[in-house]
Amino acid sequence: MATPTQAKTSNQEGRILLAIQSIKEGHIQSIRASAMSYDVPYTTLYRRLNRVASRRDSTPNSRKLTLYEESALVRYILDLDSRGFPPRPQGVQEMADLLLSERGESPVGINWTTNFIKRRTEIKAKFSQKYDYKRAKCEDPKIIEGWFSLVRNTVAKYGILEQDIYNFDEAGFVMGVIATAKVVTSSEAKSRLKTIQPGNREWVSIIQGVNSYGWALPPFIIFKAQNHLSAWYEDLGLPHDWVITLSENGWTSNSIGYEWIQHFNRHTNARTVGTYRLLILDGHESHLSAQFQHYCIERKIITLCMPPHSSHILQPLDVSCFAPLKLSYGKQIETFVRNRLNHITKLEFLSAFKEAFKATFTEQNIKSGFRATGLVPYEPQNVLSHLNLHLRTPTPPIVESGNWTSKTPQTIRELNFQTEHIKNRIVRHQNSSPTSINDAVSCLVKGAEMMMHSAILLKAEVKALQAANEQKKRRERKRKRRIMQGGSLSVREGEDILQSAEVDAQVRTEVASETTRQGGSIGRQRRCGTCGNIGHNARTCERR
Repeated sequence: MATPTQAKTSNQEGRILLAIQSIKEGHIQSIRASAMSYDVPYTTLYRRLNRVASRRDSTPNSRKLTLYEESALVRYILDLDSRGFPPRPQGVQEMADLLLSERGESPVGINWTTNFIKRRTEIKAKFSQKYDYKRAKCEDPKIIEGWFSLVRNTVAKYGILEQDIYNFDEAGFVMGVIATAKVVTSSEAKSRLKTIQPGNREWVSIIQGVNSYGWALPPFIIFKAQNHLSAWYEDLGLPHDWVITLSENGWTSNSIGYEWIQHFNRHTNARTVGTYRLLILDGHESHLSAQFQHYCIERKIITLCMPPHSSHILQPLDVSCFAPLKLSYGKQIETFVRNRLNHITKLEFLSAFKEAFKATFTEQNIKSGFRATGLVPYEPQNVLSHLNLHLRTPTPPIVESGNWTSKTPQTIRELNFQTEHIKNRIVRHQNSSPTSINDAVSCLVKGAEMMMHSAILLKAEVKALQAANEQKKRRERKRKRRIMQGGSLSVREGEDILQSAEVDAQVRTEVASETTRQGGSIGRQRRCGTCGNIGHNARTCERR
C-alpha cells in the first residue's frame, strides 16, 4: 500500500503530464496558466518542458556507475557465479572501481556495494554455506567463575605481572579449502551456494603463542612430510625465526609439544619482566606430558588448563585471532583458485599463510582477545555477562523491484541485425518521425558500451591469471632438494643449510677448474682402497 507521500507524488506527476499535453496540443498557450490550471509548480513544469527528466526517471547523483556500466557489472558477476566463483562484496567494489578508473572517476564509497546489491534484483548477497555452531550457546556460570578464581589466585600466589601472561594453542588448516564467506550471486539461486574448492585436502597444523601485551611468538608449522625441501626456505620471504617441523599426519605430538615449549622459552625468556610466566592452555595430551610439565617447572613457567569445551569463550587465540586467520587464509586460497591454481601445495600454503598471519596477528587483535576473555585486564564480567547471549539470524533486507527491460543486442548476430535495421530506416526516412531511429541507435550504443565495459573486466581477469600462472611456473622451476630428514628447522637454519651447500658446490667447481688449467682431468680420480689417497693403489700402499 502506497504511503500518503507516495500517493501525493504520483498524483502530481499525473497532473504534470496533463499540463504538458495541454500545452503541446495548443489548448493552453502559457506555461504559467497551465501550471495554475493543473495545480503544479511552475518551475517543475518549465523544467520538464525543457526535457529535464523527473526524479523517478533519472539516475540519482549518488550512483557512481552509469546504467550501462551497472548492467555490464551484473553480467560479469552472474558469469563468475555460473562458473562457481561468486565474488565477495569487496571483489564487486574492486570491479566498480576498475570501471570508474577507465574514465578518470574517483572510487566508490564504503556503502556503494550494499546499495548496489539492494537495487539490482538480478543479484543478492548470501553466505556460501551455513554457520556451523559446534559450541554451546550457554555455559555453566559456576564453572566459568571457578576458572576466573583460579586465574586470580594463581596470579596472586606467584606475583605474575600482566606483561608475563601468555596463551598458546594449535590450529589446523586443510590446505585447499576456502573459508565460509559472503559472496554475490544470482538472485534466482535457491539452494545453499557451493564454492569450487581446490583438490588438495592435506592437513597442516600451526602452534601459536601470544602475549597479553599484543605481540606474537614466531609460528611453529607442522607439515605432513618426511623430509625438509629446499624450496620451503627459498624466495618465499618467510621470517627467519619461523619454524617448520614434520610429522606423519600433520598433527602435533608429545615430542613436537616439547620442542615448542623450548621454542617458547627461547623467545620469551629475555622479555620476562617478573619472576614467573603464566601460560594458559587447553587439555591436549601434548600439553600434559611429564616432560612438558617438568620443563615448565624448571623454568618458572606456570601452566593453567582451561575447563573442557570452553576455549571458544575463555581462550584469547580462539576469540580474536584464529577465526580471522583462517578467514584471511581462505581469501588467499580463493585468489589462487580464481587464477586457476587448482592444486595447493606446501609452497602455496606458506605463501598464503604468511600474508594471512601478517594481516591478522596484529597488536590490536591480540590485546582484544585477552580483554574479551577477561584475563588482561582482569574482568570476569566480560565473559559472564555474555553467557546467556543467543545468536539470531538477521532479517534479510527488502529488495527493491525494477521493471526496466533491456533490448540491447547481446550477440554479434543481433548487432548485425540492429545495424542493418538502422541503415534501412535511414534510407526510408523522409518526413517520418526519427524516434524509432534514435531508439535503435541508442540500443546499439548501449550494446557497444556494455561490450567495452565487459572487455575492461575481462582484461583485468586475464592479467591476474597471467601473473598467477607466471608465479606458479617460477615455483615449479625451483629445485626441491631434500635437505634434512625429519625434525624441526627454523627458516634461518634452512637457509644456512642451503647456503653451505652452495659454498661447497662452488669450492668443488673452483677445484675442478684449477685442475683443468694445470693440465689435469676433471674426471673422477682413482684412490687407494686402503688409505683413500690418490697416487697409488692398495697393492703398492705403504699401510699394507
